[in-house]
Amino acid sequence: MTKKRKNASYLALHRDGTLLERAREARHLLQGCHVCPHACGGNRLAGELGKCGIGAKARVASFGAHFGEESPLVGRNGSGTIFFEGCSLRCIFCQNHDISHIDNQGDASPQAVDDAALAAIMLNLQAQGCHNINLVTPTHVVPQIIAALPLAVDQGLKLPLVYNSSGYDHSPTLRLLAGIVDIYMPDSKFWTAEAAARYTNAEDYPAVMQTALKEMHRQVGDLQIDEAGLAWRGLLVRHLVMPGLLAETRGVLEFLAREIGPETYVNIMDQYRPCHQAYGDDTINRPLCAEKYAQALAMAKELGLQRLDQRDWLRLLRHLGHD
Repeated sequence: MTKKRKNASYLALHRDGTLLERAREARHLLQGCHVCPHACGGNRLAGELGKCGIGAKARVASFGAHFGEESPLVGRNGSGTIFFEGCSLRCIFCQNHDISHIDNQGDASPQAVDDAALAAIMLNLQAQGCHNINLVTPTHVVPQIIAALPLAVDQGLKLPLVYNSSGYDHSPTLRLLAGIVDIYMPDSKFWTAEAAARYTNAEDYPAVMQTALKEMHRQVGDLQIDEAGLAWRGLLVRHLVMPGLLAETRGVLEFLAREIGPETYVNIMDQYRPCHQAYGDDTINRPLCAEKYAQALAMAKELGLQRLDQRDWLRLLRHLGHD
């Protein structure tokens, strides 16, 4: 779906003062925290840590141009990724557990950044020529992101924001991002509460994820790609196929096809490998095989999903041993 690229949406909100109002409103969420669906109640403005392990300041593990994302995000110069520490989901198989399952240093951590420093990171990525600002695991630091944005815009930031989350997002918080985020890129991990309870710290993940994806799609619609092949607005959903969990995959894909829409851009990922605590689970303690990945792709086609990431079939050929 190709349309002419527009300016990042948040620029209009900044001009009319709405962005600053949203920043003030979002900051209140940190006092008796209910930024994410856990609504843990910690006063993060007073030095307490949320269930995510983060206090008043966001913690940045790393940032830079990233070329491993989906091609509509990468282009020639890469996606400007900011990897935030902490997480509200804590999957037992997390491949980034070293930055998501963190210590309790809070704002005293060397990785803690204030609003000005976070704005400077965004501007640095723009200066590198990146095509977007890719906020990785942003769910628990939405207030900090919104607070940094006016500072960055005042200094020339104009790249679209990519909200790259686990899908465990609080809809009231997402509504604060309406007109700020141009590209939502959530995971859609599990379909049943049983799987969510077994592999994450959120049994309600499926229900929360479904509501969140509907809200994201309401805000930005299907993925829009410009003449250069770059995404500038819309929803892109990721699903990681896992060993022994094809029923979860079917449930997720049926939901996407029927309740979000057949034009939803979906990346069905094959890169599962056991990490962290997954070795202790007798279902997911092994890599994914090519046959199961092929079945997942066939499910998507059968269900009428029209826009699979172009790398999906290449991954299958690699699995099958073809160059």
